[in-house]
Amino acid sequence: MKQTIPKEIKEQVLQRVKEGKETVLEIARQHGLKVNTVYGWLSKGIGINSPLVEINHLKRENQKLKEIIGNLVFSSERGKKG
Repeated sequence: MKQTIPKEIKEQVLQRVKEGKETVLEIARQHGLKVNTVYGWLSKGIGINSPLVEINHLKRENQKLKEIIGNLVFSSERGKKG
């Protein structure tokens, strides 16, 4: 059964996304929401322009790439010592 989220919660979530201090994933988890639900609200333009969706996507992608690079550097350095 589909859960109806109160308008106040949607507005609060979207405002926090707009502030950009936290990731969409963090905000969604704190409110017990699926991240896809929040991105759906963003893509529908509920109170926020869609460029924020792209910005948050790029932030997540950037973080993943940093982790990959860190792991590669760590492995490379460990290989040089051994």
